[in-house]
Amino acid sequence: EKTVYKYLRRFWQRGKNPNALLPDYANCGGKGKNKESGLKKRGRPRKYAQEAGIGIGINITESDRKIFRIAITKFDNNVKQNFLHTAYKLMIKQYYAEEIICDENQVKKSVLIPPEQRPTFTQFKYWYQREQEDIRKTITSRKGTKRYALEHRAIKGTDRMETIGPGSRYQIDATIADVYLVSKYNRTWIIGRPVIYVIIDVFSRMIVGVYVGLEGPSWTGAMMALTNAATDKVKFCREVGITISDTEWPCYHIPDAILGDRGELAGMKVETLIPNLNVRIENAASYRADWKGLVERYFRTIGGYVKPFLPGYVDTDFRQRGGRDYRLDSRVDLDQFTEIIIHLIRYHNNHHYLANYDREEMMIQDNVHPIPIELWKWGILNRSGRLRTFPEDIIKLNLMPTDKATITARGIKFKGMYYTCEKASREFWFEKARSKMFSNDEKSLLISYDPRNSNFIYLRSPDGRSFEKCFLLDPLERYSQKNFLEIEYLLATEEMLEQKNRGHELQEEVDLIADIESVVSRAEKMSSVTADEAVSNRQKVAGIRENRAFEKTKRRSNEGFELAKTTPLSNTQGVSPIIVECAVSKSLQPDHLDLLLQKRQERRSGDTE
Repeated sequence: EKTVYKYLRRFWQRGKNPNALLPDYANCGGKGKNKESGLKKRGRPRKYAQEAGIGIGINITESDRKIFRIAITKFDNNVKQNFLHTAYKLMIKQYYAEEIICDENQVKKSVLIPPEQRPTFTQFKYWYQREQEDIRKTITSRKGTKRYALEHRAIKGTDRMETIGPGSRYQIDATIADVYLVSKYNRTWIIGRPVIYVIIDVFSRMIVGVYVGLEGPSWTGAMMALTNAATDKVKFCREVGITISDTEWPCYHIPDAILGDRGELAGMKVETLIPNLNVRIENAASYRADWKGLVERYFRTIGGYVKPFLPGYVDTDFRQRGGRDYRLDSRVDLDQFTEIIIHLIRYHNNHHYLANYDREEMMIQDNVHPIPIELWKWGILNRSGRLRTFPEDIIKLNLMPTDKATITARGIKFKGMYYTCEKASREFWFEKARSKMFSNDEKSLLISYDPRNSNFIYLRSPDGRSFEKCFLLDPLERYSQKNFLEIEYLLATEEMLEQKNRGHELQEEVDLIADIESVVSRAEKMSSVTADEAVSNRQKVAGIRENRAFEKTKRRSNEGFELAKTTPLSNTQGVSPIIVECAVSKSLQPDHLDLLLQKRQERRSGDTE
């Protein structure tokens, strides 16, 4: 009766299907539990089990599994990133050896136990995979936390998380293009590979800023891209010969936040951007390019479009022996490459269909296609409030590096150069500095400057919304039309030359002192020989004027000019001496000189009386 009820219940509970009466084999065997093996070898028998050195093999015991765990921890889960086969060999060498012997070179070597008594690599791999419980721990121990986060972590979110609308967050990144360019000034010159900076709006995938040039990857390149993102694109395109409408690329705004690398957007250079333009800077962690996935993906898109058509594009076999030198194919200059990039951006912004973009319910209701320009315009109408505009000069002012300059009597001193401005002249800064009417704090000025142009610096207002332009002073023309790096190099070179010459100059100064001392010593000896003790000190002082007059007369006779000076010839030669008369020569005759001295003496006597 119990058996009948059991089968009826099973039949009715399991859908009245004949297979419902089959035994529950799924509950047999203790699934997932380790079972101790018996004496019989498990698994498929070996084909050549009867051959010596092969055998039937062994079953894995708990002792073997313990060795496996130790070997995996010791030889596999470490920064060396050994292959699993290498970890297996190291395990066999250390734990399945009969003895350790030394060869003729005294090198210790392991003598392994017979093959039929050792676990196989297949068995080792089976238990390795079966006991792999924490894959995060395994990968982290082998590759580190950063590589795990970049390449192996679970992807649970999207780039659009925490973005409300256009301008909530921009992503910025740079890459070196895989193409060699030529100079526009001489098309036979190869100038290398350009740097491309791209800025993308996370909400709409709109490319809002770009820079193609030779600066960077550095803050200078990022500064150019950020300036482009916040300025008029119609004017920008016109500069390279492309005409667009205002609605085709309507991006000229400052965002709420910018996500970039720790290189360009970290440090002192962004300190003026944050408070003055109210921009939040977010830096991706090291080795976390996936945080800027949008712009990283667009760089691959650029390569896919330009590679088939652009001469000078570098392929993967560039460094291989016998590979083609693509640099010699270069034909495009920097301006032309910029034009190509702008065409790519126009296509992306206005026509590229974002198949993987998750549209919101309101977007679907409004029939908004996942194309960047449509998403941007929809966001402006429905999610506005994050985008802001500023004058172009104010944007550049707050993107340029800042530093301290000093007011001096010669001008506003910065990096060894002197500048002036209208405000300094109007308020007599330099006169006050020379008169020491400034305190140390008053002499210090906060300025902005472009490292590429030393002709100007800019005095900043505290809020960064106004500035005073300063000009390089005229006497320092050697600094004009040079960047600050060149000037710093020049000043450093001059300092090096000065220090290098300092030792030689000191030697010459010591020699100079010796020469002076020699002359003084000779003079003292001559004075001691001619000293007259009968003449008092008063008499010596009283005769200074007469002595000076006598000395002057003697020196005039020696220093006086005589033109066409010749040596007098003897009368026996029958040649008369050359006589060159001059109106002045008569005034130098001895009788005239004696007369002048007599008149001067009489005048002095009259004054004394």
